[in-house]
Amino acid sequence: MRQYDLSPLYRSTVGFDRLFNMLDSMAGSENGGQSYPPYNIERTGENAYRITMAVAGFGERDIDIESKENILTIKAQRNEDENEREREILYRGIAARSFERRFQLADHVEVTGATLENGLLHIDLVREIPEAMKPRKIAISGSDKSEKQIDPSISTSKAA
Repeated sequence: MRQYDLSPLYRSTVGFDRLFNMLDSMAGSENGGQSYPPYNIERTGENAYRITMAVAGFGERDIDIESKENILTIKAQRNEDENEREREILYRGIAARSFERRFQLADHVEVTGATLENGLLHIDLVREIPEAMKPRKIAISGSDKSEKQIDPSISTSKAA
């Protein structure tokens, strides 16, 4: 695993603390080596994204999704039913262990919905840039050349 020393950047920049902290946390832990559950991140439009997680064995009431301060947290904890306690499982190939997965969201990215179908959890996200931050066209106002006035204090003739 590669380690990067960001201390020179801390010394020469101002106001990027949050970015550097995010880089440190992502490079240092990489989800703690956790690979469960598997997931995809895809772009579905210019400003739309979808996270798809394989959550076989979990139902809607077993999964909690929370978005707070640009962090999307998905937690799942499976509660055993009475029927499962009575059964003896000889081989468990479908992992149904509890998990917590966090995703760092960019500014202005909001969760628009989540669906669970066929063992896949789909979380839809959209980036909505506020009107005040969108680029806008600035009109240039100029003077009309036909109505140009000459300052009388400036003389264009040479004195003799």
